[in-house]
Amino acid sequence: MTEHEIDATPADDNDTENTSTDNGGTENVETRPTHSGFVAMIGPTNAGKSTLVNRLVGAKVSIVSHKVQTTRAVMRGIAIHDNAQIVFMDTPGIFKPRRRLDRAMVTSAWGGAKDADIILLLIDSERGLKGDAQNILEGLKDVRQKKILCLNKIDQVQREDLLKLASAANEIVPFERTFMISATTGSGCDDLMNYLSAELPQGPWYYPEDQISDLPMRQLAAEITREKLFLRLHQELPYASHVETESWEERKDGSVRIEQVIYVERESQKKIALGKGGEAIKAISSSSRKELSQILEQPVHLFLFVKVRENWGDDPERFREMGLEFPRN
Repeated sequence: MTEHEIDATPADDNDTENTSTDNGGTENVETRPTHSGFVAMIGPTNAGKSTLVNRLVGAKVSIVSHKVQTTRAVMRGIAIHDNAQIVFMDTPGIFKPRRRLDRAMVTSAWGGAKDADIILLLIDSERGLKGDAQNILEGLKDVRQKKILCLNKIDQVQREDLLKLASAANEIVPFERTFMISATTGSGCDDLMNYLSAELPQGPWYYPEDQISDLPMRQLAAEITREKLFLRLHQELPYASHVETESWEERKDGSVRIEQVIYVERESQKKIALGKGGEAIKAISSSSRKELSQILEQPVHLFLFVKVRENWGDDPERFREMGLEFPRN
């Protein structure tokens, strides 16, 4: 069915319900069928995938940082639009892997795409099809799912250049639709949501209506602290850092006590994370605690510890904590 066609199939018995009227009679009230499905958001690093997922879900479910490759595993954000439940899969940015962790992230991204009903390729309009974007387009040629293209940051690029970019991408992969959006301002996002809600398969919703993510709260809390770590130490701390929530205690006074560990690979990195006189770790803790209190709607007592664990990037247990498969070679 194309987007312009109307489904004229008569409703079956499950599509109507009887409602009592004031005069004691009944009237048939049509109930619209629900739709649900998974939309994998893929693209180069720092294309704005996490920002767009948070925008479409209407709440923060994925961490955002100017530092590239911050999303490490598939994060799912759940949105309700019209009569559809749309499960967005925010995948790691796809790039040329160099380390074991890089390979696991890229494998996770392509795996998420192949499990989805619709693949949404997000391209940074300012960067265009340079580098990783071109390689991703080539990789999409053999993927059977329905594919749509979203050009992000359209407020930064002339319309003529956007049309050329859309045409060039569609010459490589024939997309079902092309959308021009701004994940930051929300421009074009309503049209995107209208399309997705109509195109997803008919069926029951996968999650309760008020659920916005399938990420366990302990893991979400660790992701929030990792975001604050990146934002605070953007230029200083390498990617060799990882956050785990080690304890979570609900207290009688309605507050929650959380202990988290920041793992780094070398003593020099530990000093960076702590900062002079503990200044950095205090700022990270304060920022993370504030956001967690808002999300949990209860007071949070957050305790952060920094530990050196050499070569944690080669530890299968750490990969499991991140929701990644450990590459054996």
